[in-house]
Amino acid sequence: MTYTETFETIRLTADIVIVTPDRHVLLIERGWDPYEGHWALPGGHVDPSEDALDAAVRELVEETGVRVAADDLREIGAWHSPGRDPRGRYVTVAYLAIVPTGTPLVAGDDARKAQWWPLDALPPLAFDHADILGAAVEATS
Repeated sequence: MTYTETFETIRLTADIVIVTPDRHVLLIERGWDPYEGHWALPGGHVDPSEDALDAAVRELVEETGVRVAADDLREIGAWHSPGRDPRGRYVTVAYLAIVPTGTPLVAGDDARKAQWWPLDALPPLAFDHADILGAAVEATS
């Protein structure tokens, strides 16, 4: 019997759920494939020199202009199902923070737009971000 190991490339990302006390969530319109033009949570790749929490803080500022201290982000879980990203195997660590209603937004980096959406009137979300958002809402209940 021959044993052959196969390793796949796994990429690490961080996603951020930002909600307001009046039940709005911050989403970005993706400006690149996959899911170009679709709405998603802010987030992105973890750089080699940082951990997922640092990446979450950085990506949030780069994509939305919103600044949140790392101490204000609460880890809500990791998502790692095969096929969650059409580019290959991605594992994301998701974080949650609550910010004041009316926090200003400035779309940047890879985001075409950044916008507050009512939790009860969301557009279809890219990837498995509806699942992540659901877990975040449950964590705030």
